[in-house]
Amino acid sequence: MPFRHPLGLSLLLVLPTLSLASPYSQLVIFGDSLSDSGQFPDLLGPLDGVEPIGGLRMTNRTGPTYRDNRDEAFAAVAPQYLAQRLGLAALPSTPALQNNDNPDGTNYAVAGYRTDNILDSIIEPDGSVVERAGVTLRERDGYLVDKPRVDPNTLFLINGGGNDLFQGRVVDAASAAVASADLVTGVAALRQAGARYIIVSDLPDVGLTPAGAASGDRAQWSSLSAAFNQSLRDQLAAQGASVILLNVRGLVAEVVADPARFGFDPAVVQTDVCFNGNQCQMDPTWGITSPTADPDRLMFYDGVHPTTAVHAINADYIHSILSAPWEISLLPEIALGGLMSHQQQLRHEWQSARGDWQRRGDWHTFVAATGHSRDFESGAAVSEADNDGLGITLGSSYRLADAWRWGFSLGLQDQRLETPSDSSYKLDAYLLSTFLQYQRSRLWADVGLTYGKLDYRDLERRFALGISERVEKSETDGAVGGATLRLGYALGRRGAWSFSPFISAEYARVEMDAWRERGDSSSALRYDDQTRDSKRAGVGVEARIGIGSRSELFGEVAWEREFEDEARVVDMGLVSVPGFDYGLQGYTPHRDHTLATLGVATEIGQAFQVRLAYQLRDAEERQHGANLSLTWGF
Repeated sequence: MPFRHPLGLSLLLVLPTLSLASPYSQLVIFGDSLSDSGQFPDLLGPLDGVEPIGGLRMTNRTGPTYRDNRDEAFAAVAPQYLAQRLGLAALPSTPALQNNDNPDGTNYAVAGYRTDNILDSIIEPDGSVVERAGVTLRERDGYLVDKPRVDPNTLFLINGGGNDLFQGRVVDAASAAVASADLVTGVAALRQAGARYIIVSDLPDVGLTPAGAASGDRAQWSSLSAAFNQSLRDQLAAQGASVILLNVRGLVAEVVADPARFGFDPAVVQTDVCFNGNQCQMDPTWGITSPTADPDRLMFYDGVHPTTAVHAINADYIHSILSAPWEISLLPEIALGGLMSHQQQLRHEWQSARGDWQRRGDWHTFVAATGHSRDFESGAAVSEADNDGLGITLGSSYRLADAWRWGFSLGLQDQRLETPSDSSYKLDAYLLSTFLQYQRSRLWADVGLTYGKLDYRDLERRFALGISERVEKSETDGAVGGATLRLGYALGRRGAWSFSPFISAEYARVEMDAWRERGDSSSALRYDDQTRDSKRAGVGVEARIGIGSRSELFGEVAWEREFEDEARVVDMGLVSVPGFDYGLQGYTPHRDHTLATLGVATEIGQAFQVRLAYQLRDAEERQHGANLSLTWGF
């Protein structure tokens, strides 16, 4: 997107560059000054000639002086931080963009907007108005007037309500219901137009602000903001809206309760003082006129608006919700990968003995140690992650008749999934398999069934909240089942080489029980049951080549098609906001898989055989595996 004027570029340069694959096509914002990313020109900020090149935002400047000296732009607000995390833009629909031939922005939030203004900016012709001192700087149609059908992958963020209280529109529970109804109506209109992803912010406790302290009506302000939130929640619930209703009120309370954790001065009563002294008492140590001025040590920029440090915390909070499925949806995948590793080890047993079973009525027993590693690459709705697993398998086979062999195995697996954010998830799997093999002349078939119990333990989802780190812990159980069928035709002679083309069919199902993260923090999540089905068909060839009289090489190459390749959706919600569930996109299984195996087997004495094998499953990410097994007969 080329920018023809420095204004557009400057709005992007407020934030560090970060390019991410995101499941969302764009971020569209409606709200008030808490979300306004620069609708009004910053007349006291940096200039390009005589024109301001930045927008006015209700937070502190970037520093080092933090003053209106034409050298420092305003720091970012939460939607800008969030957009940066998602690899999207949050440019305002400011007149300066259009006037200078730049593309219009998708942030409709305007400082001073009440909820009725916010609704107009969504649905009304000429409903989005940027006005200062009675002068209209910009007027444009509400979002849905321009776009009556929305891109279903658009992410919407809505906040509002504070100005309704400050401007006397909310004075009791009844008027709070009227104001909150505007936001609910806007949500309904967006959903009717096809919106699937809508974030609605509750109203922070405006009583716990420096302006609330200065007003003398702190308790009343707190009560009215609580009434607004309750009405907003009730009306959204009655609408049946599948929206992401935030608990910002709870988040701010957590910061107030432990300010040092988030970098704020614990010796300061954070809800009583501010940085710039506008509608509040300026903090003497960290305030703008102090020699040690530092807004990052304070929660509030002025009487009601937070510093950019608080905006960053809020953005991280929202991002932690949106990105949780990018990790959580990988948990069934590692169970499926473990099942595949277990089944592949059994296939090694089957292949190495093909055409050379034990005598009728005899048993063969095997024990194997297995390991596998899989790297998930960062992409749309999936986090970069490393998966490693170790296992042990004990099994036995019995020759029923000349053409039939039956067997079983027990497998234990221990897996770990880790992400760059230091999230860590562990899985113990207990697998029971039974199999039946057929071979007559050159025709052969292998059929296997597996069932297992899954123990997901020490699940630790880690994410940033500003400079702080939070860990949400949980555990759950699950089950896995699978069936495998291969039908092949052997070519060549036993003792020299064997070449067998085959066709295959695979089915697997992973189920995870519903669970919730421990505690009742504002960021703790609950998850509905998850189910992952896999249906695959493939073709391939396996081969064996003798090495001397007691050893052989064996291997296979195959291609598989996954038929359950739609993006997975994780149904979830905040623990602290019961009744609001929503589905967010997670991992998308890959359609085409290439499999390759190479191993060596050697006989030791008359009764034992040792096998070492390596296997590769290559899709968009690769799973490597290895196993060492010992087989003996009796």
